[in-house]
Amino acid sequence: MQEVGKIWMNGKLVPFKDAKVHVLTHALHYSTSIFEGIRCYDTPNGSAIFRLPEHVDRFFKSAKLYSMKMQFSKQVISDAIAKTVKTSGLKEAYIRPLAYYGYGTMGLTPTGNKVDVSISCWEWKMGESKAGKFSGAKCKVSSWIKIDSRSQPMQAKAASNYANAALARMEALDNGYDEAIMLNSRGKIAEGSAENIFIVKDDIIQTPPLSAGGLEGITRDSVIQIIEENGGVVVERDLERDDLYTADEIFMTGTAAEVKSVSYVDKVKIGNGNIGNITKALQKSFNDVVMGKDERFLPWLTFI
Repeated sequence: MQEVGKIWMNGKLVPFKDAKVHVLTHALHYSTSIFEGIRCYDTPNGSAIFRLPEHVDRFFKSAKLYSMKMQFSKQVISDAIAKTVKTSGLKEAYIRPLAYYGYGTMGLTPTGNKVDVSISCWEWKMGESKAGKFSGAKCKVSSWIKIDSRSQPMQAKAASNYANAALARMEALDNGYDEAIMLNSRGKIAEGSAENIFIVKDDIIQTPPLSAGGLEGITRDSVIQIIEENGGVVVERDLERDDLYTADEIFMTGTAAEVKSVSYVDKVKIGNGNIGNITKALQKSFNDVVMGKDERFLPWLTFI
């Protein structure tokens, strides 16, 4: 990672190399942290953060679900995100706000410790999200079951949730795939390791309901609104593993992934194995939105 600009920590901008935490920070031992992933795009009208208020709202919702007493307001965090990006000098960036129970008391109960907040950003490189943009990603249905709300709050974007996802992702990569698809405890499709999932069958776009265990993705919501604004419909229903194999198209959505195509699931070819027409059109539509080319969605952009 190239160290550019500074990192915002508890109200101060500090150099990248000085943004450190104590080895006894509670979150390192007990995974008591929540975060967001946000994108800033280099649009023709200047750098713009995509759906900043929605991300900050979810950040605070996650904190509430983990009984975190935030020492900063939503407005302060929003301003700090913009300030961090400006300081970096980057026109495009991936932004990572993080709130965590910090150093103080050790032991399982975190609430005696202060909640620290940091905001980092770095140059965005396509990396692992490349698969699915120019050719379809190859996905494996994971042997790891998606944790659900009986275990912990699934609508919190919490670090602890992603230990489960990381196991699925590593298993997929070790077996020669690009990404994992996770089932819930009822055997229904939940989501990818870090993306929501959609299928297209007979021109009908379908996605699992949030009750299936997936995160309430902001890109998921964006894509659904784009589809509906363009006259389409998205059906939310429980999806079986069979629905994946027989789909005409599959695509995934996420802040990092944006809209990415799936060409194979468990070595079963999806459609003709190429990016489908509906997926391709959605990729273009989404790109137009984040680049400020679709005036209907300009309110989603916060120009800095």
